[in-house]
Amino acid sequence: MTSRVVLTAAGALAIAGAGAGAGAGLYAAFAPATKTVVQTTTAVAGSQPVSATNGLSINAIYQRTYQGVVDLTVETDGGGFSPFGRGGGQSEGSGFVYDKQGDIITNQHVVDGATKITITFWNGKAYKAKLVSSDSSTDLAVVRVSSAPSSMLHPLTLGNSSNLQVGDPVIAIGSPFGLAETVTSGIVSALGRTMNAPNRYTIGNAIQTDAPINHGNSGGPLIDAVGHVIGVNAQIQSDGGGSNGVGFAIPSNTVSSVISQIVAGKTVAHAYLGITVDTSSSPQGAGVGRVFPDQPAIKAGLRAGDVIVKLDDTVITNADDLSNVIDAKKPGDSLSVTYVRSGKQHTVKVKLAKRPS
Repeated sequence: MTSRVVLTAAGALAIAGAGAGAGAGLYAAFAPATKTVVQTTTAVAGSQPVSATNGLSINAIYQRTYQGVVDLTVETDGGGFSPFGRGGGQSEGSGFVYDKQGDIITNQHVVDGATKITITFWNGKAYKAKLVSSDSSTDLAVVRVSSAPSSMLHPLTLGNSSNLQVGDPVIAIGSPFGLAETVTSGIVSALGRTMNAPNRYTIGNAIQTDAPINHGNSGGPLIDAVGHVIGVNAQIQSDGGGSNGVGFAIPSNTVSSVISQIVAGKTVAHAYLGITVDTSSSPQGAGVGRVFPDQPAIKAGLRAGDVIVKLDDTVITNADDLSNVIDAKKPGDSLSVTYVRSGKQHTVKVKLAKRPS
């Protein structure tokens, strides 16, 4: 039977700040502001650790990648939303080098509201960074270190997350609890998860892993057995703020699409159908809840209570299926929507809009 669980962002570790306490209670202070919900599933049986596979050893993967992983120290003044608490302070998260011009990938929630960002490399060298841009729909951001010499910049390679399979070995590198260059290992526990983004939209095709992820790991890479980044660590399932072996990462294919647009100076745009999905019932498809005015769905004649069963040639069995298809489209793309109303099936053509902020 499917259950629902509460997740907290694997956010930067708050290391100082007004209005926030110290120690274990600190996580409870900001977790409710960043909670999200995913569906759980039975644990994968018969899994093996990285060292038991035919891939590289954990140490070999680490040696290939550790110089590209960075620590972020972020100062906030309380002017914006931050998972570190309101009222300002200093916090710590993770990231990794994207290119030789000093672009660093991290989570949007790590740098949200930042007034000062400092990047510390593997050898302890620290440099000031500036936010290039971020996308709250995917919880991704780019910060740039312009003053770091080229010799300090070791870009990591983004892999193809669509090639992942459940049981594949992975490692995470980051700064849990401020402990930079920490390595943990595990497997891909599940694929196709859905997380809530900071702006309350959904992030589709998330990767679930049992590689331990804790506060401070946010923005760091999830790496496969050949040393390619296949995800950006973002959230954990936790009752008490620590790792329970259920972590979630934004897939690298999403990362590649979003980050390439940010680095090119473009505004990231997401396709939008203009509905909410009704999860109170269990129709064979995605039940339409609210239909927003002046948006593609209502213009095509969809109504609350309709059940979407197919988008183009993809069969839709639940809300995650629908989100994943829409997320793969661009504003202006057209697709066929097949839905059931009063027992009869209908198909309409819809031109997708740009997702509102």
